Amino acid sequence: MNKELLNAIAYLSKEKGVSADVICDSLEAVLITAYKKEPGSNPLAEVELNRQTGDYRIMAAKTVSEEVENSHAQISLDDARALDPDYEPGDIVNVDVTPSNFGRIAAQAAKQVMIQRLREAERSIVYDEFSNRTDDIITGIIQRIEQKNVYVDLGKAEAVLPVSEQIPTETYTVGERIKCYVVEVRKTTKGAQILVSRTHPGLLKRLFELEVPEIYEGVVELKSVAREPGRRSKIAVYSRDANVDSVGACVGPKGTRVQNIVTELQNEKIDIVKWDDDPAVYIANALSPAQVISVTVDEAEKSSSVVVPDYQLSLAIGKAGQNARLAAKLTNWKIDIKSESQAEELPAEEPDTPASDQDMDILSDLAGPFDEADTEQAEK
Repeated sequence: MNKELLNAIAYLSKEKGVSADVICDSLEAVLITAYKKEPGSNPLAEVELNRQTGDYRIMAAKTVSEEVENSHAQISLDDARALDPDYEPGDIVNVDVTPSNFGRIAAQAAKQVMIQRLREAERSIVYDEFSNRTDDIITGIIQRIEQKNVYVDLGKAEAVLPVSEQIPTETYTVGERIKCYVVEVRKTTKGAQILVSRTHPGLLKRLFELEVPEIYEGVVELKSVAREPGRRSKIAVYSRDANVDSVGACVGPKGTRVQNIVTELQNEKIDIVKWDDDPAVYIANALSPAQVISVTVDEAEKSSSVVVPDYQLSLAIGKAGQNARLAAKLTNWKIDIKSESQAEELPAEEPDTPASDQDMDILSDLAGPFDEADTEQAEK
C-alpha cells in the first residue's frame, strides 16, 4: 500500500500540476479527520506521514504519570517503561494509536476529501498563473458559444469573451484559434473566472509588441492608441534611436508586420503616425493621411484649430468624422478642422475703439443719464 500511495501522489502531482507537498499536506489532514471520527479516538492525536516511504501512523503525545487521570493526555509509568525503560514521570511519550482497521476506513474517508482538496489546489494554481497575465495577450481555441458569449479554451482554464468585448464585424467559429486580451481575472468558488476582450486598445498594443522587435526591446515606444474596433485604429510611435524609423519599424519590410496585425483583427485599418512633443506637429501627424497647412494650439484649453487644403477637408474629417475623432482620442486634444477657404472667409477682428464725446451725448439723449458702470458697459 505504501508504494501505491507514493505512486498515486506522484501521478496526481504530475497530472494536476500540484506539488507533492500540497498533496501530502492534504492527505495528512484527511487521515486525522478520518481518525477523529473513530469511537474513542484521541483528540490530541496527529498524523506522521513519511514522505519518502509512504508510511503513516497516528501518534498521540502523552505525559508519563504515576497516576493516570486522563488517558488521552497521560500514560502510566509502567506502560511508558514498557516502551523504553529510561522514561521518568513528566516525560513526553509519542504513542502509536493507529486503529487496527484504519487503512480501509482512511481510504474510504480520504477519497472524496482528497478530490475536493486537489480541485481547490488546482484552482488556486490556475488563478495565480492567470492573475499574473492581466493586461497581457493569450491564445486559445473557441470551445463553445452560448447566448452570444464566446468561451475560449486556454488549456488549464476557460475564458469568456462577452458580447460587449466582441468586435461587431467579426464572426466566431467553434474550433477557431483566437488571440484575446486579458481584462480581468476573478477568484470565485468555481475557480478562476477569466474575462477577455477583442476590442480593448491593449490588444492592439500587445499585437505590435509581438510583431515588432523594436517595440519589445524598447527602442521604439508606442505612445498612444486610439481604436474603433473592427473599423479603424491609430497608433502613435516614437523612436529613442535617431537611426531607427519608428513608423517604418512598425510597418515592416513590404508592410508585413502591420499586415499580420490587420489580418489578425480581420482587416481593421491601422494608421501609424509619428509622435512628437510639439502638440502642433503631433496633431498634424495624427490627422494622417490628410495634409495639414497649419495648426494653432491653445495650451490652456488644450484645443487646436487646424487648416487643411479644400480638397483634403473630407479626408481630414473622415467618414462620419472617424479620422478627426480618432485623432482627437490619440492626441487627447480637441481638434477643430477648417478648409483653407473657410479660414480665409473668417472676418478679421477689429480693435476696440473708445466712444467719442459726441457718441456719449447721443447715448445720453436716448437712454438718459449713465452711471459709471453703464458707461463701461456702453464702451464694451
